[in-house]
Amino acid sequence: MDHQDIKNRFGIIGNSPLLNRAIDIARQVAPTDISVLIQGESGSGKEVFSHIIHQLSGRKHGPFIAVNCGAIPEGTIDSELFGHEKGSFTGAHEARKGYFEVVDGGTIFLDEVGELPLGTQARLLRVLESGEYIRVGSSKVQKTNVRVVAATNVDVYEAVKKGKFREDLYYRLNTVPLRIPSLRERKEDIYLLFRKFVVDFADKYRTPGIQLTPDAQDLLTNYSWPGNVRQLKNIAEQIAVLEKERVVTAQILSNYIPIESQTTLPMPVKDANKENFSERDLLYKVLFDMRKDMVDLKKLVVELIQNGFNPGTIEQNSPYINQLYQEVRPAANNIVNDDYAIAQPPTLTIHNPNQPNGNNSDYLTYDTQDVEEVEESLSLVDKESDLIKKALRKHKGKRKAAAQELGISERTLYRKIKDLNLD
Repeated sequence: MDHQDIKNRFGIIGNSPLLNRAIDIARQVAPTDISVLIQGESGSGKEVFSHIIHQLSGRKHGPFIAVNCGAIPEGTIDSELFGHEKGSFTGAHEARKGYFEVVDGGTIFLDEVGELPLGTQARLLRVLESGEYIRVGSSKVQKTNVRVVAATNVDVYEAVKKGKFREDLYYRLNTVPLRIPSLRERKEDIYLLFRKFVVDFADKYRTPGIQLTPDAQDLLTNYSWPGNVRQLKNIAEQIAVLEKERVVTAQILSNYIPIESQTTLPMPVKDANKENFSERDLLYKVLFDMRKDMVDLKKLVVELIQNGFNPGTIEQNSPYINQLYQEVRPAANNIVNDDYAIAQPPTLTIHNPNQPNGNNSDYLTYDTQDVEEVEESLSLVDKESDLIKKALRKHKGKRKAAAQELGISERTLYRKIKDLNLD
């Protein structure tokens, strides 16, 4: 069977090279008894590929069962997979066959295999290696001839490194890895799938057909689809049933597609506390900047005390020295947006006391106008004011960009400019 025959038989839609590659691997591995580990995001269609492998194998006339390992409680998973004897645990009123006994001669699909407890993983490894298993509460070894196809939406290798998944079982299952591409990796298939779904639902619910405008098609294609094909199918069904307009624009479609978060914060912050969080974050930033400046200054002073005047030390720290003088000697001749002055580098001259005064080599000159001793204010209000000025100078007076740099809202920035008399 070629790719198209398999797609028609199993209802697969799409022409993505990644999808065709996955179908090709499934087709080649199906006639063997090799264990297969199917990896892919939730909703990408992993179970469909398990059916492809079973139906194209020599076991196609044998039983097939799909087991969601993540949906079975840890206390009963061994009984479900391997069976139990009567009285082996509370509630075991009679003996029961497990899936590996029922599916003897066929294929068992273990979905979310990464959720298996470590004890069950050891039992599964024995089945894969020797075909042997023991019922819960029994001492009799039984044999089974079952092909295992496993699937997971987590990185099993990372779970191995964290000790949550047996390494030997991982390599035993992963004899042939089969990766199913996510929907955002096959953008060319998104519109094809959507059209198929809306046609099917229109026939099912006896509603008029749905058409997408070009801008709606662009929105559909560029969405990330974290729920993959399952999410796309759900949205197609919602539109087919609920939407009164049968020509769907991007504006209409946006009502059905969840808004994607663009935040780069490590965790979401509730809107009610957003402003308070921003002010606190600004104060933390001020304190961290003060601490860094003090550490740099102490380092420079210690080096000068220990080594005396050293041109290499001065040259190495020249950016920090110039920065200090830029902060304390702003010039008033360069104004941005008529609000804030940009500091012009003064001229700083450092004398070498170990060299004769007549030798020109005892001078190191920096871009600074003159030298004066300035005692830095440690007031949080002054530091906050200074930080706001720096952000405005950096963004040339654009308050929206400055607010983003400071990590506060534009409204908060306007209020602070007014409170600190920075207008």
